[in-house]
Amino acid sequence: MRIAAIDQGTTSTRAMLLGPDGTLKPVLALPHAQTYPAPGHVEQDGEELLANILRCLEAVAPHAVGLANQGESCLAWDARDGRPICPVISWQDDRTADVTAALARDGAGPLVMTRAGLPLDPYFSASKIGWIMRHVPKAAELAAQGHLRLGTTDAFFRDRLTGRFETDIATASRTSLMALETGRWDADLCALFGVPVECLPAIGPTSGDLGQLPGGARLVVSIVDQQAALYGHGCDRPGAGKVTFGTGAFVQCLTGVLVRPDRPGPLPTVAWQKAGEPVTYALDGGVYAAASAVNWARELGLFDDFAGISAFDAVPCIDRGVAFVPALVGLGCPHWNRTARGAWLGLSLSDGKSDMMQALLEGIALRTGEVLSAMQALCRFARPISIDGGLSRNGYFVRFLSEVAGNDLFLAEDTEQTAMGLAWMAAESFGMTRPESRPGHLVKADSAFRISRMGAFAAARKAVEDFSNSFNGSNRAVNNRSSGSDIVP
Repeated sequence: MRIAAIDQGTTSTRAMLLGPDGTLKPVLALPHAQTYPAPGHVEQDGEELLANILRCLEAVAPHAVGLANQGESCLAWDARDGRPICPVISWQDDRTADVTAALARDGAGPLVMTRAGLPLDPYFSASKIGWIMRHVPKAAELAAQGHLRLGTTDAFFRDRLTGRFETDIATASRTSLMALETGRWDADLCALFGVPVECLPAIGPTSGDLGQLPGGARLVVSIVDQQAALYGHGCDRPGAGKVTFGTGAFVQCLTGVLVRPDRPGPLPTVAWQKAGEPVTYALDGGVYAAASAVNWARELGLFDDFAGISAFDAVPCIDRGVAFVPALVGLGCPHWNRTARGAWLGLSLSDGKSDMMQALLEGIALRTGEVLSAMQALCRFARPISIDGGLSRNGYFVRFLSEVAGNDLFLAEDTEQTAMGLAWMAAESFGMTRPESRPGHLVKADSAFRISRMGAFAAARKAVEDFSNSFNGSNRAVNNRSSGSDIVP
């Protein structure tokens, strides 16, 4: 039985095979382009993503496949030929920040939070899909003819690969269009965002018989990448949590039952639903810029190779009054402020590139610490928090994270936990049993400076938010005056 995991991620598509010893064998990794056609716009080519998945299928020649998707990224396509009528709008895209802000001012926030369990934020798919309906003329034309299909990238892939226009309940829970308690599209939410519900895919489980792929393999798992990683980390009981450090940093904690926070912070989400079983829920929180912030700094020339930022001679920057707030695409959980932008604070003439990189790594860890603290208030972590991803291989970062996380960390030996979750969820559907032990090592928490560091970072974050609020307010006033408006908010 050749079981393959295909992880269609933010920057690449990777294929791996599950070996008889329970390890993963990398087979193929294919990058894809991301374009930035306007400020705040992040797009991809749906046909390129699909072509990369097909190349991965050919390379692994599997019997069964688990497929992960990016989550909130979405697009529209023609039902007749499956061709996209617009680019994929990435989860990182915030072109609809003004739309969600206007909905919030109109008092729509409580409805969305009550039904979908999500705040009004352009991160989620609903406002992006609504944007397509308003700004892509072909969308309205196809909708009138009954030929429009809308959805997250997984629905597009599955439509083209299996001929079944479907999504899974975990991915649907990330759109702001699904009612968490029923697992169905919500007519009121669809109307609020301007999304025709009849153009959305059918919602089904995350695993089971999901259709036949080109080449004859069966699709047996389709799920959001972060939920796949949660499963890969072996988080199978309430209180088990993980952090995946990829393009962003994503924290999840399994709750089993649905836990509803009183206000936006960590968010309730569907973890998975195996065929014939009840829905399993989790809490979710994200830091939008992690590896993307590091790569951005490298492009700026702040460092040459990753080995050079794995250790620093100086004491932590935050202890010296230097901080970096990684809000390069806004602040996610628990602040949900997409207008905030990144900044270094406290720099002096004696600080150089090394100090700026040290502060940047600390800033990602401190933002992760904020998410962990907010989540801990709702669901206490029952064991060490499992971490994976590229930044989990940076010695300085992991040590500093252990000092501000407030919990012991388990550093998984395998960095591909998304693929691991896909592979084992697929394998278990064929009766295979996953080993209980996982290779890795424990990193003990050292919280001696945690409170002071988190306090200093909170002050830096507040300064960034205050500046962003002031700047955005001034810009709105200028724009209103230049357009002849008498109203200055």
